[in-house]
Amino acid sequence: MSGPVRVGAVDCGTNSIRLLVAEGTPGRAGLTDVVREMRIIRLGEGVDATGRISDGAISRARTALRDYTAQMVEHGVQAVRMVATSATRDAANKVDFFDMTADVLGEHFPGAAAEVISGQTEAELTFAGGVADLRPSDGPFVVTDLGGGSTEVVVGELVDGEARVLGARSIDVGCVRITERVLHSDPPTEAEVGRAREVIAEQLAEVIGAVPIGRARRWVGVAGTFTTLSALAQGLGEYDPERIHGSVIPLERMREVCDRLVASTVAERRALGAMHPGRADVIGGGSLIVQALCDVMSERASLSELTVSEKDILDGIAMSVLARLAG
Repeated sequence: MSGPVRVGAVDCGTNSIRLLVAEGTPGRAGLTDVVREMRIIRLGEGVDATGRISDGAISRARTALRDYTAQMVEHGVQAVRMVATSATRDAANKVDFFDMTADVLGEHFPGAAAEVISGQTEAELTFAGGVADLRPSDGPFVVTDLGGGSTEVVVGELVDGEARVLGARSIDVGCVRITERVLHSDPPTEAEVGRAREVIAEQLAEVIGAVPIGRARRWVGVAGTFTTLSALAQGLGEYDPERIHGSVIPLERMREVCDRLVASTVAERRALGAMHPGRADVIGGGSLIVQALCDVMSERASLSELTVSEKDILDGIAMSVLARLAG
């Protein structure tokens, strides 16, 4: 293919399912958004305790995926890739979820189904998407994708337009998982917050030992917790992707916002104009993870600010579809 094509990317995580329809030319850099959408489906609800994806969660995912598939058909998508992350990796009934995705997607895109990718592939896609709009000279970068069930930390650089990963680690702590495990009160008690900090620190110790954070010159945060925190740090009355994408937040300001959210009730968080209602009950847990990351980035890389990107693994997935079409 030599001319512009439209591709579809679907990212199904522990908390949300997201769609990107984008247009680009195989073999050339750059994507133009056609449709970008996110829905909270809480696929990982209860998985940490039961080891299974609930029937209700699979039903919510099916409804959203049917709508996404219809949109991709409507907008003339020629190739699609769907990636499923943390919640599906270890679930005892994960085959039920994957069979559902094959049925829904396959009706219009033969052979398409969700795939579980390796940690290395996830790191590469996350990094490529997160730094897509940044200058290579600002690197090396450390990109953090804070999801519902896991958090990915990737250090890399851009060389001749290509993303080069220097180190990556995925840890089993995310905003949904830490909330379900530890933060049971509303708002969390001091003891719960203390225990959550201990769990997060134990997990981050793996990152510190495995990823060359000290080489990074810029920290980039991607996905819903970071973008929501950016909106709140800027005092936005409503969620505004244009003001969030590329925003630079001092770490001290980020810590302040996180402190406020951890101490707030779910109802108080939900009343904030930039807060998605489906994120209000878990963003306290996400805030504790972000605070711990702020400490790591300042101590290990002497960084004092965070760049927040609206682009992330979803964009990396779309870029990978274009690369396949280029052959």
